[in-house]
Amino acid sequence: MKGGKPAPAPPPAKAAQQALAAKLLRDQELNRKQQDKAERKARAAQLRQLVEQLRVPRPESDDYYNFVDGGKIRRLAVTPDLRARIVAGSLAIVRYEGHYDLVPADAVERIRERDASAIVASPPAEPASSPPAADDPYKDFVVPDDLTW
Repeated sequence: MKGGKPAPAPPPAKAAQQALAAKLLRDQELNRKQQDKAERKARAAQLRQLVEQLRVPRPESDDYYNFVDGGKIRRLAVTPDLRARIVAGSLAIVRYEGHYDLVPADAVERIRERDASAIVASPPAEPASSPPAADDPYKDFVVPDDLTW
């Protein structure tokens, strides 16, 4: 070139631009997946820490509290005091690493924030006492909440 100026570099080919854009999208997707995985791991660690700190020690007992989880009847060893606290709503049942633990009801919301599926049985928000229908033949028969089955 005679003018002393070097010739400008040719613009990148369209295919190269598309490849670069595709690589950028793939990198962003991988980054997002890694962040999601790290967040799930952090939530699992927080859940583990919450349950281990707050769980009620398991009693050695021949008395069991039966409950339904996933369509199956499960059971948890309890004392009469623990049974009364579960029925009263001051304890909740949580699923944790393949087994069940009892935690105080005030911790349920913190556990639900980390993993809502970990809550198996929690105290009701309000008592479910609706008046019986007028034509209900069993309205005079009250079913207790603390049946042992």
